[in-house]
Formats: sequence, structure tokens, C-alpha cells
Amino acid sequence: MSLKIAFCASNAPIAQAALAGLTRRYGNHAEDGADVIVALGGDGFMLHTLHRTEALAVPVYGMNRGTVGFLMNEYSEHAFEERLAAAEEAVINPLSMRAHRADGSEHRALAINEVSLLRAGPQAARLAIYVDGRLRMPELVCDGALLATPAGSTAYNYSAHGPILPIGADVLALTAVAAFRPRRWRGALLPKTADVTFEVLEPEKRPVMAEADSQSVRDVLRVEIRSEPKVAHRVLFDPGHGLEERLIREQFV
Repeated sequence: MSLKIAFCASNAPIAQAALAGLTRRYGNHAEDGADVIVALGGDGFMLHTLHRTEALAVPVYGMNRGTVGFLMNEYSEHAFEERLAAAEEAVINPLSMRAHRADGSEHRALAINEVSLLRAGPQAARLAIYVDGRLRMPELVCDGALLATPAGSTAYNYSAHGPILPIGADVLALTAVAAFRPRRWRGALLPKTADVTFEVLEPEKRPVMAEADSQSVRDVLRVEIRSEPKVAHRVLFDPGHGLEERLIREQFV
């Protein structure tokens, strides 16, 4: 019995062309009730697809038709159903962000890669960091700080000199962005179960914004972050090219 495949694509012309070709060849099933969702684009579109379909519990297989493709497989229409049947699955739990703003409002979001706090003005941010309710750093002066999952550890976290985490590791990476005080502080490894809170010091003078997978919230006073085990994203990779292998390989480039 053939797989019920639901295709979706970014707006890029190359992705739309791939969508048309694959749909002609394999059809295009509705996402609700499909055996697999195939996302055509780059990593940004893959993250968008995972967030959009998280309630369906359907695995997502990405094929690279964008500029970045760490979460994507190589594009090919050859033996496509066989590739899907043989694909390896990685399960990713996102981070839950609750951001409290200066106007009294609260914003919640999920992040598959990372939650980051970034200065939103000309002066460096001043942050206090709590882990499981205990003050661990009274003052971090920096351009920003982030908490990354293993799946997101090769993204912004790695660019900020944070560690690459094996996908099966039950840890999160807390990484500073251009730390000024403590000088050159690079961050910490925390258990996946940790509750992390960033408190913004001098928010009027040094405004800060928070981002969860590109969902931005401005003028935050406090941001609470934890892993969300109730949400599980199922991502498929070709055999021998799974996320675990990619994370290891990235460290030897």
C-alpha cells in the first residue's frame, strides 16, 4: 500500500516547482490523516511546518529547496517512497517561553531551536539569570543570551560560540552573546529539566527583546523558559544522515 503523503512548500520558485512535480507524480494528501508530511524549502520553512503541524503527530520529512538545510534531506525524486519508508526518526521536544512585558501583557511561544534575549537599544543588556528559582548570575552584561535545544545547538547557539549538543543529550545550552561582564563568559550546560528565568535589569535604559524561533516580543521584563515534554516533533532523515550524525559531523568540519 502506498504512503499517504502531504506536500507543502515555501514560496521560493524552486520549492514551488518541486511541489508541482512531486504532486503530479505522487498526489497530495490532506495533512490531517497523512502518513507523512514532506516540507520543501530551507530550515526556516521546516521550523514553520513543524510548529504549524505539531498537533497532528505526523512525522515531517524535509527536502532542501532553500539556502540552509541542516534539518533537511537532499532533494531527489528518485525512489522517493522507498526513501520515506526507510527514513530514521528523531524526536525533538521544544522549549516553552513565557515572556512578561513592560505593559503588563504576557506572551507565550514554543521554540524548536532556541529562545534568545537580545538588546533592543544602543546599550548592552543587563540580565540576571535564575535556574530552578535560584539566582545563579546576578548580572550578565552582554548583547544577549540564549537557551538552545540539542536540535538548535548548531544554529544561533553555535554562531555565538556555544557547544554542539548530541541530539539524545538531556541537556540545554545556555550561551552568552558578546558577554562584557563577566568578561568572555561563554555560558553553561543545564539539565533538560531546568527552569531558566532571565530578569532584565534597567529595562527602561537598556530595553531587551525576546525571540522564540523568530517570534519576537519587545520590551520584556522577565522571560521564563523550560523544555516542553508534552510536545514531540517527529523529524525524518535518510539512513546514515540523521540528526545525530549531522551533529557529530558538524564538529569536525
